[in-house]
Amino acid sequence: MRVLEEGRGELLGWLDPDEARRWMAERKSRSPVDKRMTLREAVERFTHDGDYFALGGFGHIRVSMAAIYEMIRRGRRHMAMAAKTAVHDVDILIASGVVDRVECAYSFGHELRGLSPAGRRAVEGGRVKVVAEISNAGFQWRFRAAAMGLPFLPTRVMLGSDTLRYSSAKVVEDPFSGKPLCLLPACYPDFAIIHVHRCDRYGNSQIDGITIEDIDLARAAKRLIITTEEIVDEDLIRMEPERTVIPYYLVDAVCEAPYGSHPGNMPRLYYSDEEHMAEWLKLSRTDEGVKEYLDKYIFSVEDFSQYIELVGGRKKMEYLRRLEMLEEPLRAPWAVRG
Repeated sequence: MRVLEEGRGELLGWLDPDEARRWMAERKSRSPVDKRMTLREAVERFTHDGDYFALGGFGHIRVSMAAIYEMIRRGRRHMAMAAKTAVHDVDILIASGVVDRVECAYSFGHELRGLSPAGRRAVEGGRVKVVAEISNAGFQWRFRAAAMGLPFLPTRVMLGSDTLRYSSAKVVEDPFSGKPLCLLPACYPDFAIIHVHRCDRYGNSQIDGITIEDIDLARAAKRLIITTEEIVDEDLIRMEPERTVIPYYLVDAVCEAPYGSHPGNMPRLYYSDEEHMAEWLKLSRTDEGVKEYLDKYIFSVEDFSQYIELVGGRKKMEYLRRLEMLEEPLRAPWAVRG
């Protein structure tokens, strides 16, 4: 195929599909073994300085904040992030010094809550670099190409846009029609972390509600850490096998983390903690405020369960559960005062 145009963005996460297949075959066990471990163990074993990684969920919804806080606590550095729809997650990872490169589809804003002071300040000050841009659909299809064992997927997204110009995609001439096609390179993150509603000890995972691109991401990632609201008996998983969207043989670690998406939303379990989000947005206006937040909520506790107690414990989480289940009037997020 004749190449018509090439994006200027850095190519992150690409592997020759045959090389990727060999890597998975040599390092991924097909045997159903007990993969339960603490988040500290999982982060120490499967994440490394300099890695390129992706997180499951979408925006403030079903993101593994428990794993993010553990990465910060373990002092990870110089990581690159697939910021597919990254808001609070990428903001706090940048502010804490974990992430210094971003491949961006949507970042640096907290949606209706406003912009992200810490992340924007870091980019404007040169501490963090946006190394490539892509569309949301483009990210999904990069993961899908990897999941399918293909070097790229042909699409018509981003053609004629500046997003294409700053991406790692290529435009080629379609050999059938002669029209331009955008080729999105496969993406194999060094690791991914996906938060789910439930799974068994082997890693068979179920997600209630929309799965976003997590089915493809789970199959594309070289290493996969599952954090879960609860670990259940495998017999319960087998009762409804059609609900298991991530099979055990893709998973490297299973970590139980109740309320693990806090302060974000976990569909059908708990609403986002708008008071806590407002506190972060207020403090993150300055580097001193960022340090105050990190010292209080991350470095002062041993693990995520202690963090949950610090932010209000069972009483706060029951309140957020009632909000999610609409058992009491839902307050508008913009009515919250930090």
